Amino acid sequence: MRLSARLLAASALALSLAAPAFAQDAATIQRAETIRDAAMEQNIALDYVTQLTTRFGPRPAGSPSEQAAAAWAADYMRAHGFQNVRIEEFPLVGWERGEESAAIIGPRPQPLVVAALGHSPGTNGVIEAEVVRFTSLEDLNAAPAGSLAGKIAFVDAGQMIRMQDGAGYGPLTRIRSAGPGAAASKGAVAFIMRSVGSDEHRMPHTGTTRYIDGRVPLPGFALSAPDADQVSRLIEMGETVRLSLSSTAHTYETVSQNVVGEITGRTRPDEVIVLGSHMDSWDLGTGAIDDGAGGGITLAAAKAIAESGRRPARTIRVVLYGSEEVDQPNNTGNGGGAYLRGIGAAVDKHIIAGESDFGADRVFALGLPPGAQGSDFAKIAARVLYPIGVLPSQDPELHGGADIGPLAGAGVPVFGLNQDGTRYFDLHHTADDTLDKIDPAQMSQNVAAWAALVYLIADSDVDFRAMRPATAAAH
Repeated sequence: MRLSARLLAASALALSLAAPAFAQDAATIQRAETIRDAAMEQNIALDYVTQLTTRFGPRPAGSPSEQAAAAWAADYMRAHGFQNVRIEEFPLVGWERGEESAAIIGPRPQPLVVAALGHSPGTNGVIEAEVVRFTSLEDLNAAPAGSLAGKIAFVDAGQMIRMQDGAGYGPLTRIRSAGPGAAASKGAVAFIMRSVGSDEHRMPHTGTTRYIDGRVPLPGFALSAPDADQVSRLIEMGETVRLSLSSTAHTYETVSQNVVGEITGRTRPDEVIVLGSHMDSWDLGTGAIDDGAGGGITLAAAKAIAESGRRPARTIRVVLYGSEEVDQPNNTGNGGGAYLRGIGAAVDKHIIAGESDFGADRVFALGLPPGAQGSDFAKIAARVLYPIGVLPSQDPELHGGADIGPLAGAGVPVFGLNQDGTRYFDLHHTADDTLDKIDPAQMSQNVAAWAALVYLIADSDVDFRAMRPATAAAH
């Protein structure tokens, strides 16, 4: 069956559902469906991410490649009809990986594959020391003070659990954030951990660690899953394991930036809907799924709306955020925080924000702000999104993501178009995050979902803040 025939059949089924009492303009609903169907067939998302990853490759926060990519993206927006395009710079502490190596030197020499954790300091030569293994961050925190003096702390909490919503990531990424500080507090000279990923490839996942009192206290490394197994097995066999670690990583002063462009609202241009993703990436791959894809999806969705023949009432603002991936000494370097500081009191006119930062695989559920579940707007959105396989979630969307998190914290409602993350953490923060991992058909389904939903919001007077329950409003 051809795609258009499948859509017609699904639309007929969706329309058989109970119609909502809220009578949003029928022409708006029909236009949202037309935008959805057109986006399934053709959009610029793949073109954007292809050019971004091919022209600029990896885009570490604050690097010349991120800065050049931002300038190019602003021109790309202008060429595709966006208004009020601008680049907003903010200061940043950047980080360069340099060169790194690791090996088992006792009981017998073996090579290891590692990746330094983002913003870790270099080793200032070669560190050679005995490894002490822990199976959780809690066990490391419970170690006696001074018990790791002159040693390398190793946390192996086991393989990440593969889940559609990526819920297995959080329990392990906290080890990456807090582990180096915990190890330093016990006297360790370095920190290593099983890399945070759902794959078993000999390809470590990097990621940022946390500053403590303005510094990252010691060198930290992610150890590829097979190598983490190797070290753990040796220790379980009763061997005393010694490692050598080397890194020339260092920080430097630089700037990052947000790239902003708009489809200006027809009648209420001061009411803003933010579509967010991030421009920066880690340095091992080319940042195709994390998060070139998100930029392509949100840009293409906004352009699809602009090309529908009728601009919506409210302004749609696409923000390609800088510096999402890294921690900062003073917690002010994130692009989301810089955006919030820049808009000031205008935050009160931000209607809602959404973030695309989970690859390019299909959207399967819609999460709306607290109080919107079961609302008339939710019923209309469900009818429009059902034909492309998106179902309503009964769980409210509360936080959004790292980029729009500051807006959520300032009281802006957020939505989530939840993607299938089953394979996302096989690739995330690795050298395998490359363009060939994107499925164009699934990416088009993302664009269709974003375009249809955002149009429904942008050409309506729906007020998600007014729907918020009293407890959520107080929070």
